[in-house]
Amino acid sequence: MIPAAFEYHRPKDMAGVLSILAEHGDDARVVAGGHSLIPMMKLRMADVPHLIDLQDVGGLSGIEISTDSIRLGAMVTQHDLINHAGLEEAAPILREAALQIADPQVRYMGTIGGNVANGDPGNDMPGLMQCLDATFTVVGPDGERQVPAREFYEAAYVTAREDDEVLTSVHFALPKGGYAYEKQKRKIGDYATAAAAVQIIKENGTCTAASIAMTNLSDTPIFSEAAGAALIGSAVDAAALDAAVAAMTGDIDPTEDNRGPVAFKKHVSGVILRRAIERAWSRA
Repeated sequence: MIPAAFEYHRPKDMAGVLSILAEHGDDARVVAGGHSLIPMMKLRMADVPHLIDLQDVGGLSGIEISTDSIRLGAMVTQHDLINHAGLEEAAPILREAALQIADPQVRYMGTIGGNVANGDPGNDMPGLMQCLDATFTVVGPDGERQVPAREFYEAAYVTAREDDEVLTSVHFALPKGGYAYEKQKRKIGDYATAAAAVQIIKENGTCTAASIAMTNLSDTPIFSEAAGAALIGSAVDAAALDAAVAAMTGDIDPTEDNRGPVAFKKHVSGVILRRAIERAWSRA
């Protein structure tokens, strides 16, 4: 559990970060909170000759809430998401999800940027960001660009971010309606066997909009447009729930591991998704 030797860099600004990335190319990696990359380095699953720490880079830790949108700097921690009063009111699903990530020690250091940027299919925030239709800002040598969360994840640990780019912020429209983040895991601190993020809008007893994404059931988080569409126009009754679960089951592609065989994971995904939809509907 000891990483290979590496050189540690702690630049003061984004220009310094990009300069080191340009100099060392694939041999350099950026670290935010460290709870995704450092364990991989200690297990020798990642060889990082040059580690770039973002802790001293200014402008990455802000939470901005406007009348219609929210912006989170990449260095905002899970602890920040849980304890920011304005954010709890504007987007309570963020707090609900963050409280289910690992344990307090991890949440004090783990960041939103680190959680979404490295493409780990077991992380909680990527699926939630897809549910919220968030956009990621990445900065590289050619400037800044925006990447929708629903287009960011390409395979396990493979994303649309280039090696010489850094994810600097996340932004999305203010969520509306009912919400829920439901998660099943074997023990505290473990990745989810299955987790679901749901946002639902109800008007006159009918679902008029629904957004659904799930975590750790494929090589990437799964945003299922079909699952959300199955609820629209319904009173979210048993038939609609069955249709949404069936649609999601068709989109996921779990693999057998120490969290269970494929059949078990598909069953758990259905149970968790039903719970999340029902709870979001009750809050809508």
